[in-house]
This record gives sequence, C-alpha cells and structure tokens, in this order.
Amino acid sequence: MHIKSLFAAAALGLSACALPSMAMADEVFDAPVAARQANESGLQTAIFAGGCFWGIEGIFSHTRGVTSAVSGYHGGTANTATYRQVVSGTTGHAESVRVTYDPSVIRYDQLLQILFSVGADPTLHNRQGPDRGPQYRAAIVPTTDEQRAVAQAYVAQMERSGVWDRPMAVAIERYRTFYEAEDYHQDYMLKNPRAAYIVRWDAPKVEALQEMFPRFYRSRFRTG
Repeated sequence: MHIKSLFAAAALGLSACALPSMAMADEVFDAPVAARQANESGLQTAIFAGGCFWGIEGIFSHTRGVTSAVSGYHGGTANTATYRQVVSGTTGHAESVRVTYDPSVIRYDQLLQILFSVGADPTLHNRQGPDRGPQYRAAIVPTTDEQRAVAQAYVAQMERSGVWDRPMAVAIERYRTFYEAEDYHQDYMLKNPRAAYIVRWDAPKVEALQEMFPRFYRSRFRTG
C-alpha cells in the first residue's frame, strides 16, 4: 500500500498494516522439526494467516518449492472481502496467504516450521508485530485431511516443545472460500522494498528465513 493510502486508512479510523510504531519487535523462534511428516504428492495448496499478509507472502515467495503465494482474505463472506472492510476487524476474515507448493521439494510440515520460526508468533491472540485485531490472527487453514492431521500434531508438538513461554493461540480453522486481495497487495514486498513497513517488519523475516533455513531459501522473489 502506498504511504498516502496508509494515511487515508488512518484518517478513516481503520487498522491497517501500519507504519513502524513503538510496538514490540518481532521475534524468531527455533520451531521444532515436525515429528509427523506430511505424506503428499503433486502440487498442493495451503492457507496460512500470521498478521499482515505482506510479510507472510514475502517469506513464502522466497521459499524453494513454493510455486505461488497469493495474498487474500479467509474466514468471512464475499460481500465484505475487501481491504477497506476487512481492516475494520468486523468481517470475520483473516489476512491470509494461499500457498501452492511442490511436496517433493518442501513438505507441508516444513512450511509450518518456517511459518512459526520466522513468520508469526503462535502464542499471540489477534495480533502480530504492530498490527492489532482479529483480521491479524494467526491461523492454519488445512485444505486436505492430511494437512489437518499434520497441523493438529504440529500445534500439539509446539505446545510441548518449551520453545514458547506462553500457550498456543494459533487456531486451526475450517477451510472456507479464499478471496484474493486487491492487485496492489500482491507481490507487495517485491514492488515496495523501501516502504517503511517492509523495511521495519518484513524484510527481517526474509533475512531470518535465509539464515535459519538456507536449504529452502530462494533469493529470487517468486511472483504470483
């Protein structure tokens, strides 16, 4: 989003992917290697929510094996699936990313490990980074029975791991319709690398991906 648009959203009293604030800095975590590995074949699709979708899309656009990462809205209805309405926090949507991936390169459980290592804190309720509201909740949205089983096992494993000092707040949500976000949100990190929000909150997540998961890091941003 352009800075002008951010100021317009603020003037309307909306909670948007915000400019840098005095909020607590994001952390990275040593999320555990999954004990239950996903058993999938052929291209698969998953949906993840973890705060502002710009950063989650950016992380997975730099992840090997991911063929597509699309920002959008999940959890509400079609008539309110617009950014102007979703940022009000009243529509039931979460800012989400639809990830298409090749499990012969990266498994679903490995995507979960990446998400909760560098993308989102699974213990935070309705907030991530500087963003507040139910539209910024952390959520896993399985699209298959296998994904659901793996996600349930992984959340339970995270709870037991001792990595986090608070209980898990991340939800495993039932799949509903995914609504693609407006064009200006797609590939936002690639198009706006010097945007204040990207520099402060999202570029460090991609740097952490490169440092913590060199096997899966891809330097080129995968568009779409």
